Order: sequence, then structure tokens, then C-alpha cells
Amino acid sequence: QVQLFESGGGSVQPGGSLRLSCAASQSIYTYNTASWYRQAPGQPRELVATITGSGTITYADSVKGRFTISRDAAKLPLYLQMNSLTPEDTAVYYCNIDTTGRKGWTTYGGVYWGQGTQVTVAS
Repeated sequence: QVQLFESGGGSVQPGGSLRLSCAASQSIYTYNTASWYRQAPGQPRELVATITGSGTITYADSVKGRFTISRDAAKLPLYLQMNSLTPEDTAVYYCNIDTTGRKGWTTYGGVYWGQGTQVTVAS
């Protein structure tokens, strides 16, 4: 089973930058999607950014132009470069990898989550 580990969170002032990383306990050579989610206090978990196995990238409107999702050529580690941070970006950020596939009745692979890393933006 794959375990994911986020790192790079911390406290930063508004306008600052952070880079989050997501590493896996074992090699992952392909996936359907690799994503960053976040959950602020009292709020539902929301999708921040996704990159597909073929390289298609999607961002939430709230982070477009400020955040960049990227990966190594080997698919992982996964990164989230966060610039121009605001207090509204304060949340626990989670890495998510979907490696599921189907053959006939069988579903293989899985969906994996990291433990989360705290990002706090405050003056």
C-alpha cells in the first residue's frame, strides 16, 4: 500500500510564498490524477489543483495565477508552489493520488491521501 507524506507547510506573512511537497513510500509510475486539496477550519475540503497522468492541469478559481502544481518527470514527488498567499489560504493541505484502473469487473490500484500539512498565513 502506498503512503503519502506532505511537507513544506508552516507560517508565513501575507504576500509570502511556500512550496509544498508530496512524497510516496514507494515508487508510483503512473496515476489518473495527482491533486492538492485543502480544508480550512469549519469548511469542507476543497480541491485546489489537479494534474492528470497526461499532464493536464486544473486550478480552483481562488488560486489561479498564484499557485502552481508540478511534478518530477517520474510523476512524483508532487509539488505545489504557492505565491502571494493571503489569510484565506490558511488551511490544512492534503496530497491525493488516484491510481485506480479497471479490467472487466476488477478495480485495481487505489486512492491515497497524505496526513496533511498546516499552512497558516497571518501578519
